[in-house]
Amino acid sequence: MKEPAILVLQDGTIFHGYNSGTDGYVIGEIVFNTSMTGYQEILTDPSYADQLIAFTYPHIGNVGVNIDDEESKNIYAKGVILKNISNISSNYRSTKNLLQYIKEKKIIVISNIDTRKLTRILRNRGSQYGCIQSNKYINIQHALKKIKSYKSKKQIELTKYVGTKKYINGLILVIIYIIKNKNNYFNDTKKYKEKITCSCIRFRCKKNILNILNKKGCQITLVPYYTPINILIKLKPSGVLLSNGPGDPRLCTDTIKCVKKILKLHIPIFGICLGHQILALAAGAEIKKMKFGHHGSNHPVQNINTKHVFITSQNHNFTINPNTINKNIIVTHVSLFDQTIQGIKLYKKIHLVFRDTQKPVRALMILKNYLINLLKICVIRKNYAKKNRYKKNINLRIRTYYYWASM
Repeated sequence: MKEPAILVLQDGTIFHGYNSGTDGYVIGEIVFNTSMTGYQEILTDPSYADQLIAFTYPHIGNVGVNIDDEESKNIYAKGVILKNISNISSNYRSTKNLLQYIKEKKIIVISNIDTRKLTRILRNRGSQYGCIQSNKYINIQHALKKIKSYKSKKQIELTKYVGTKKYINGLILVIIYIIKNKNNYFNDTKKYKEKITCSCIRFRCKKNILNILNKKGCQITLVPYYTPINILIKLKPSGVLLSNGPGDPRLCTDTIKCVKKILKLHIPIFGICLGHQILALAAGAEIKKMKFGHHGSNHPVQNINTKHVFITSQNHNFTINPNTINKNIIVTHVSLFDQTIQGIKLYKKIHLVFRDTQKPVRALMILKNYLINLLKICVIRKNYAKKNRYKKNINLRIRTYYYWASM
C-alpha cells in the first residue's frame, strides 16, 4: 500500500500525493526544472543545496542511474517533487533504478501530484518555500508554521553547507587537491618551461566541469572558497576558475574581496554560475534574484556581437541587474527567453571570441574550447614575458576575463 504525502506551499496551497522516498518532513525553496533527461545530474548538482526540485517532465527514472553520471557523491537537494517515478530502468549503463537510488540517499520524495499546476503557480507568483510531509509526519498547520520560521532564517551563506571551514589550533586549514592527467593537450607548450595549471576556487564544483579540463591535460588545483589570496598567488596558476555553487552570491563577501584582489593582479579568471555572479559583484555590478530562475536544458543564449544562438543547460536563481552595469563591464551574451545577462567581459581587455562554424556546436564544447585556448595562450605569453606577471605594472597582451552565467 502506498503511503500518503503532502506538499504545502507558503501561500497555503496543498498538493496531495504519495511518498516515494524516506519518511519525514523537509522544508526548502521550490524550483522547477524543465529537463526531460539528465535527472541524475540534476539531483547530484550541489547548486540545488537546500532546495526542493520539481520535475516538470511527467516520467522520471526511465533509464535508471549509474555512478558515472553523478555530478557529486551526494544529493544536496532537500527533497524531490514529481509526477511519476519509474521503478523499472531500461538502459545498458544502468546499475540500479531511481527509486532504489533515492531511498539509499534517504531523500524525501512526493510523487503523483499535478506538477503542471505547481509549475504554473511558481511561474505566475514567483518562487515559494514549501514543505513536504509524509506518512505520520503530515500536519498542515505545523508545515505552515515551519515554513514561516524557515523563511526568517534564510540569510545565510549556503556555500558553508557544502564546504565548511576547517581549523587546527585556531588557524584555518586550507586543503589543496591537485588533479593531474597524462593526456597532454597542450603539446605545443612542451618546449616552454611552464605547464598549464588552473586553480579552481570551488563552492562544491560539479564533477563534469573538472573532467572537461582534466581530459584536455590541464593540471587542476582545487582550493576551497575561503582560501586566502596569498596562498592562491603562491600556486602561480595560469588562470583561476570560479566554480558553480549554491546560494546567494551577495552573501559571499569574503570571496568577493578575494576576487577583487585577483582582478588587480591581472590573473586570467573565469566564472561559472555562482562564480560568474561573484565576478560581476567584484567588477562593480549588482545581483538580483529572479522571479523563478532558470532551471532546464533548453535555454537559448545569443552572442550579441555575432548573433550566434546556442542552446544551454542552466541552473541559477540570480542574475546581474542590467541597471548596475558600469563602464568597465560589457555585456556579451543574453538569454532569448527573458533578455537576462548571460555573459560579460571587462572593458579594454582583448577578448577571445567563440568561433562560429557551419555545423551545429554544443554550447558546452564552445565554452570548453574557449577556456582551454585562453589558458593555453596565456601560458605561452607568460613564458615570453621577462617580468613577473603578478606585478601591477606588467603589460601583457592577453588580459581576458569571461564570466558565464550557467552551464
